[in-house]
Amino acid sequence: MPPLSLINGADPTRTLDALFVNAPLRDYDERPRTNDYTLPVLGMAYIATYAREVGGFNVGVLDAEAHGLGITETARIVNAAQPRWAAMNLLAPTYEMSARIAADLSPDIALMVGGHHAKAMPDRVLADPRMANLRALVLGEGELRVAALLEDEQRRRELPGVLWRDRLLGTRAAGIPVGGTSAQMLSPDIDALPYVNRAFLPQDPYRAAPGEADRRLARSRGADFLTRAARTGHLEANIVGSRGCPYNCTFCGAAVSANPDVAIRVREPEDIIGELDLLHAEYGVTAFRFVDDLFLGVSRVITTQMAAFTRHRIGDRYVWDATGRINVLDRLDNTALELLVNNGLREVALGIESGSDRILSAMDKRIDAEMTERVTRRLVERGIGVKGYFILGFPGETREDIRATVRHIRNLWSIADANPGSVRASVFEFRPYPGTPVWRTLTDAGHDPDTLLAYADVDLTADGADESMRQRDEFNFSVGIQFGDVPLREVRTTLATLTREQHERNQPAAGEISV
Repeated sequence: MPPLSLINGADPTRTLDALFVNAPLRDYDERPRTNDYTLPVLGMAYIATYAREVGGFNVGVLDAEAHGLGITETARIVNAAQPRWAAMNLLAPTYEMSARIAADLSPDIALMVGGHHAKAMPDRVLADPRMANLRALVLGEGELRVAALLEDEQRRRELPGVLWRDRLLGTRAAGIPVGGTSAQMLSPDIDALPYVNRAFLPQDPYRAAPGEADRRLARSRGADFLTRAARTGHLEANIVGSRGCPYNCTFCGAAVSANPDVAIRVREPEDIIGELDLLHAEYGVTAFRFVDDLFLGVSRVITTQMAAFTRHRIGDRYVWDATGRINVLDRLDNTALELLVNNGLREVALGIESGSDRILSAMDKRIDAEMTERVTRRLVERGIGVKGYFILGFPGETREDIRATVRHIRNLWSIADANPGSVRASVFEFRPYPGTPVWRTLTDAGHDPDTLLAYADVDLTADGADESMRQRDEFNFSVGIQFGDVPLREVRTTLATLTREQHERNQPAAGEISV
């Protein structure tokens, strides 16, 4: 009997209205998963929470990636659970996994899909014979429309942004909205949505081992809960503070040109703080990660949120990490940076991407290497950690561009070594995503979409034996194409070298955990 206990959040005594399935990044029947933790599927959990708490439906989440399930086992669990609907979020690297699972599902189970890949290539998904039982393809934010579909499949005819294949005519059909409900359906009021029910997430909240940022914070700020966290780690949770992004980084699926339908919205500070306090009260969470693009990406958002954090003394009770925009942080004065410190900011994740100004311009990043070093110095001087994301193998990249990125990373490490804050470098091989500006550039240049979609995992872990690469195994994917001047083998060697150096830097010095 398949382990139905792996389904999160469902009531086993009731008929299952929908099972939301997060496909694995690769078939773990062929090569077992080596990393211990994967990012939670917050978007899927938002939809499941709304369906349950507002719609009254019995729903569950099967996170096959978090559980390290193979294709066959995932399909067996879904079929054994016998939901009325199976729902999948389609992403380019996992599309093949999702399609193979869908092909193995019982014909009695209706299928709905959403996600970036469904939005970027809806006709391709609808035409895939493995998706034969696909009854609804939902473009964009799904909370309200998924609940409507669970209530009555026929409502798809009146729902905006819902597509399906007409079985008789073989053509694409689309819902036609009735009345003035279109905007609300496509962009729900995010402050009115219920807080994510963590019962749907198998690894969130989670116990994080103490890191360099925790140790440095404990030494510099001295709060009791920081001292405890430096020894035992925090209980941490991921959170979303906004939806949408106003920037147009050419490689990013969230680029504004790829999402003209998305209204950019920021949650009210009191709504966010209410969720922080609820997670602390229910689970004991003391550290939070804001995973959206805007929390430290727009000046007025920073000003509004930090005023509320100060009123509620957030920095005395919690620490938090967030994504940020380098050009926005560069414009903040020292008083604003000190306010972030006092309000508990532990680490900022920055899309640095390259040390080559030529490549940064091609990416439309609106930054240069000098600005990144200036912002990093100002942050780490105040004890704020920096996690920098970098891309190697971008189209048109030369050996000198890659050397510039390596120099840039080592310069950032040197800046951190002289200051209270730390710098972590996370390096990735370039992958093209459909719907992004660079995807259009590549296809216009003659690249075959089928070739650009041929994702495969790359084992840089030596089957789990290389500890420095093991925790990032879920990110080692490639389409196997050399887009720049540097051969892929050389790109991957550079990636692995930087990752191993970072792993060594992550190890605490003897006696350093004692604070």
